[in-house]
Order: sequence, then structure tokens, then C-alpha cells
Amino acid sequence: MRYVQRIGRSLMLPVAVLPAAAILMGIGYWIDPTGWGEGSAVAAFLIKAGGAIIDNIPILFAVGVGLGMAKERDGAAALSGLVGWLVITTLLSTGTVAMLTGVEPDSVNIAYGSIENAFVGIISGLVAGAMYNRFSHVQLPDAFAFFSGRRLVPIMTAISMLGVTLIFFFIWPPVYNALVSFGKAISDLSYVGAGMYGFFNRLLIPTGLHHALNQVFWFDIAGINDIGNFWSSTGEKGVTGMYQAGFFPIMMFGLPGAALAMYHTAKTKRKKQAASLMLAAAFASFFTGVTEPLEFSFMFLAPLLYVVHALLTGISLAIAGFFGWTAGFGFSAGFIDYFLSFRIPIANMPYMLAVQGVFFFVIYYVLFRFLIVKFNLKTPGREDEEDGAPEEEVVSGKERFAIMASEIYDGLGGADNITAIDNCVTRLRIEVEDMDKVDQDKIKATGVPGINIVGKNSIQVIVGTSVQFVADEMHKLHQ
Repeated sequence: MRYVQRIGRSLMLPVAVLPAAAILMGIGYWIDPTGWGEGSAVAAFLIKAGGAIIDNIPILFAVGVGLGMAKERDGAAALSGLVGWLVITTLLSTGTVAMLTGVEPDSVNIAYGSIENAFVGIISGLVAGAMYNRFSHVQLPDAFAFFSGRRLVPIMTAISMLGVTLIFFFIWPPVYNALVSFGKAISDLSYVGAGMYGFFNRLLIPTGLHHALNQVFWFDIAGINDIGNFWSSTGEKGVTGMYQAGFFPIMMFGLPGAALAMYHTAKTKRKKQAASLMLAAAFASFFTGVTEPLEFSFMFLAPLLYVVHALLTGISLAIAGFFGWTAGFGFSAGFIDYFLSFRIPIANMPYMLAVQGVFFFVIYYVLFRFLIVKFNLKTPGREDEEDGAPEEEVVSGKERFAIMASEIYDGLGGADNITAIDNCVTRLRIEVEDMDKVDQDKIKATGVPGINIVGKNSIQVIVGTSVQFVADEMHKLHQ
């Protein structure tokens, strides 16, 4: 679980940039909803500016996770995440696969066209982080000394990703095609099938395989073509749009309710930080329907909440499908597309989706708040805090942190005892070989508010909001 939570924290850096990009893109689409910028220079500017970020989320994840999973937060790890991403996506692109297998590009399995997804980005970052932790301090023989240490990390990442690519070459198409077949099988189940689709659509977001299901229901791969038929107003009123409508109550109301719950349950000292992220992400979800900033903020930190979110999404689609309330989207299920849906003749009672959304706002808020508190889930802003931890420290110079770091480092047993150094917002998170070698009195003598032993080999030193500066100095001592 600690490893999964590290992944979640690593995603916070790239996730933080997404709301602004989503809002830019949404405003551009509002200005020109049909031409996507072709009819307006302002709309084109905003759409392309936002799209530059939104369309490259997987690359941001590769870089961010690589940096976050490295013990020393070094730029070599971030670069290696990008290297890993480039290796796998280039080798498994449609053109390369066609060349490797000796077939025409049109004959290549469509699964390879969806290889550039968030899941592959995260895998690339994880491999890069692991390679940094393993090889960043390796000293090669003199003849190859130039490639020692951090320079060795991207090289080993590229080599490792060859193995990952080989695995994906064989497993990605059958998994992708199985999901397409599954989607076709449930497409005849009316509103029940819509609910099942909504559940698996959200559940598969972390892997990027939700695109396989979307192909079945939104486009013409199985004759449904829900998006195309809705905007051309063809099909049966109350049916066309069934695989889109239920997302509006979730994205416009449900997820903002979840964001409010996460803000209200954040620790007092971190409420401002949680508020800034939750407000921006909730607005992006409501206004544009871009949910990644919110979903990735708790997806790995609190997987239970994400499963609940997937279940509620399925229920929302089933309810909308049962009553025949329909609306559609060209971009995503946010207010922009909801507003535009009202002018489409085949839309059926779209205003009821807002009524449904109000109920889902309450359900998300109450359920998320209950689960977070009941199970002490580590959503944004809920890292453990000690009573009395300082809200802010007055920084009197870099030397102060160097001295404090040195004394804490010695108190933890030094290089022979410390195996890993990490930090959150207010505390050092240290892994040690032998807890008996830790001198707690020496550590407390530095003036830290407290110490928390969380496992046989895990200890946390509460420093305060200046913890990053102390951690940086400790990393220098540990090199």
C-alpha cells in the first residue's frame, strides 16, 4: 500500500496542471462547438493551448511518476521516464508493428493505435524510478566511467522497456479485443448494459483500456454510434444518447461533491492546499467534463473510493437509460456539452439529468466523506499530522537546515542504517535497517515536534512545512 500511495503522490505534480488546461480547452469549445476552432482564431488558440496538455497526459505521467518514484527526486529519473515512454510507444506504434510483422498498416490490430495511454505512461515512470534507485550510484569500470551513475539510468530504462514492450506486444491486443467483444455482448442489455458500460468505463481509466469500450458504444464499430447519431439527431428518442447521458450527473455534480468531501476531510494545516487543487479540479469537471485532475488525485491514494466512483457511474447511466433521459457530448460530459444538447431535437428531457445530478452530488459527498473518515483514507490533504506540528517555520538560512539534517541523519544511524529517505508535506519518511540503532532523543534535540514509528523499519520525523529543505540536505548526506 505504501508503494501505491507513492504512485499517487507522484501523480500530484502532473495532475495539478490539468484543470487550467481543461478550462482553456472547454472555453475554446464553447466559442466554437462545431468547428473545434476552425471558425474562430480565439477558439483555435484556446483549444490548442489546452489540448497541448490534455492530449499529452500520458507523457506527463511518465515524467512525473519517474521523478516521484526516485528516492532522490533527480531530473535523471524524469528524463528516464520520457525515454521509457518513447521506447514503448515507438516500438508498438501502428507503423512500427506493421514493419516488424511484415504486413500493411491497415492490417495491424487496432489495439496498437491505443498504446499511447495513461497506463503505459505510468508503467514507463515506474520503470524509470526503479532504474534510478538501482543504478544511479553504480560505478562502471574506467573505460566506461562516463556512463556511470545518473547517466546510466536512462540507458538501463531503455533496455528494461524493451522487455516491457515485448510483453505488451503479446498481451495488449488480446486484452483490448476481449474488451471490445465484451462491450458488444452487453450492448443488447438496454439500460442494464448502459450501467455495466459506465462501471467498466471508469474502472478501466487507469489502464487506458476504456477506449476499447468507448469504440463499441460511442462510435460505429458495432453499429451503435451513439455520439454520431445523437448529434445528427437520428435514431430513437430516449434511446440514442443512452451511453452518454448518465455521465453528466457524475461529471457535473457527483465528482464536485467528492471534491467537497475531500476538502472537508483534509487536515487543518493542509486545507488551503487541498482547496486549491479540489476547487480547480471540480470546476474543470463541472464546466468541461475533464475528470482526470479529480480522479487521479484519489485513484491510487484511495482505491476504494475509485471503485465506489465506478459503481456510482454505472448506476447513473442505468438510471438515465431506464427513464430515457438523454443528452450527448462531443467533447465530454460537462456543462458546455450539456447546454448545447438542449438544441438537439433527439435529446429527451435533458433537464432531468440536472435533477439526477443534484442527488448524486449529495450521494458522492456523504458517501465519500463517510468512507474517508471511517477508513482513514489518504486522500489529498490527509497525510498524518502530529498535534503541535508547526503551521509554518521561519527560514533563517540554508545552513540551519543543513545542521538539522546532519543531526537527524546521525540520530537515525547514518548511512549504515538508513535505506530510504522520502518526505511528504510536513514530515520525513525514513526506512532503516535496525530500529534499535535510532537515537530518538538525539533527533528530538533538534527541535522537531515529534517522531512516529509506523513499522518495523519505518519511522517518520515530523519537521513542519520546511521539511523539503531538510530532506534535500539529508539526500546530500546519503549520496
